[in-house]
Amino acid sequence: MKRWTALVPLLFILASFTFMMPSSSWAQDAETPTATAVEEEVADEASEEKPEKTPDEESGEETEEEAAEIDYMSLEWDLGYTINTLIMFLCAVLVLFMQAGFAMVEVGLNSQKNTINILFKNVMDLSVGVILFLFFGYGLMYAYDDGESPWFQFGGSMVTRDAQTKDDGTWDTDPADSDGAPYASNSADFLFQVAFAATAATIVSGAVAGRMKFSAYLIYSAILTGFVYPISGYWKWGGGQLDQWGFQDFAGSVVVHAVGGFAALAGAIILGARKGRFNKEGKPIPMPGHNIAFAALGVFILWVGWYGFNPGSQLTYNGIANAELTTYIALTTTIGAAAGAVAATALSWGMFGKPDITMALNGVLAGLVGITANCDRVSQSEALIIGGVAGILVVAAIVALEKFRIDDPVGAFPVHGVCGVWGGLSTGIFGDIPDGLTRVSFFIVQFKSTVIICVWAFVTMAIVFYVLKSMGKLRVSEEEEVQGLDINEHGMHAYTTT
Repeated sequence: MKRWTALVPLLFILASFTFMMPSSSWAQDAETPTATAVEEEVADEASEEKPEKTPDEESGEETEEEAAEIDYMSLEWDLGYTINTLIMFLCAVLVLFMQAGFAMVEVGLNSQKNTINILFKNVMDLSVGVILFLFFGYGLMYAYDDGESPWFQFGGSMVTRDAQTKDDGTWDTDPADSDGAPYASNSADFLFQVAFAATAATIVSGAVAGRMKFSAYLIYSAILTGFVYPISGYWKWGGGQLDQWGFQDFAGSVVVHAVGGFAALAGAIILGARKGRFNKEGKPIPMPGHNIAFAALGVFILWVGWYGFNPGSQLTYNGIANAELTTYIALTTTIGAAAGAVAATALSWGMFGKPDITMALNGVLAGLVGITANCDRVSQSEALIIGGVAGILVVAAIVALEKFRIDDPVGAFPVHGVCGVWGGLSTGIFGDIPDGLTRVSFFIVQFKSTVIICVWAFVTMAIVFYVLKSMGKLRVSEEEEVQGLDINEHGMHAYTTT
């Protein structure tokens, strides 16, 4: 019975939620004005105050509006474009820094004999990813051509520079805009998007650690970053079919994390478990990581980096409404992470009799993944629920993988796959409903779209892993696995005695 006293913190949170629900601090985010809502309100007030015009006056006004062009030299445009570009760049840097977080988590939760191999994979995820996303991925994901297929199209390679002037000071290439409003530079946009692509790829690294050939991993990483992730990303963020259905995934619970999570599941299944992970009866044998301090540091880095991931996905930050919404997204993100950590700690403490730091760390990440799809549209109380459920799901999924003898050393699938799906589905349960949909029809859209993306990621990457396995290029030999990948794959040790 003593172990179940660990559930007291979770029960306290639920009780607090029940009694505090009427408080204004739990207001729906629908009550928090978005930029669009503020603009519509201002427009309505202006239309009410504006005197009626004669037909001749209206005709003349329409002619002037049609002839008018965006004044890129205005102070509003200058400040708006500058603010959006610089903040998006900073958010891109935060998301890129998440690579360091992933590296530390994966290194800390694995054997020290595979440290160099894991670090090398994370370096190449980003490096190979940038090149392939530049040539293929960015054009596949953001072609923006309404006349082409809603499932696949290609807009070309490289990044087109905007905001370029001629010698006479006039615009040769106009600054990037979003429906006539200031946006960020194309370069900042690419940096932000490629950081997301690298995140999807590096999720798999921890799940296949300790037994996958380095060359095979490079092939996987190139295919996912250059083709698999951008194609499914286009279905939502590029204006493709899922977006047309009304699918909502604000910062990528499904588009980024579930893609990486289900790719990790495919890799873990086809690759097989590490030697010694399960006994002859199929019971799991613990293989603890060699440096939990690294793992904890990695989670803290990821938590900080998530403030580029989620608030950065607002994309435009200038103006009062945009600034408020950006920080509100940071608030719901923080609540989700904290709730995930508390729920995972309480449940694992009750199940195993002692508090497990690795479960708490995965609980933080689970809450972050779960809230990523809906951080802009849910209330604070809903963020608490979403994060708490994610924390429970990640513990349950880790235990379930062991039951099925699937070896995932860092919990990549439970965190990113299971909680990524939960993020997509919870968006259909909580928060605002898109125009033209009911709550039920919206949930159906979320469910259908989530399944499509997850099946796409799992099947395509399973084919890649299976082909590599059939060619004998996927897994290292048993002897190399026992000795460690650092010395056999790279000819060096991460730690020395000198």
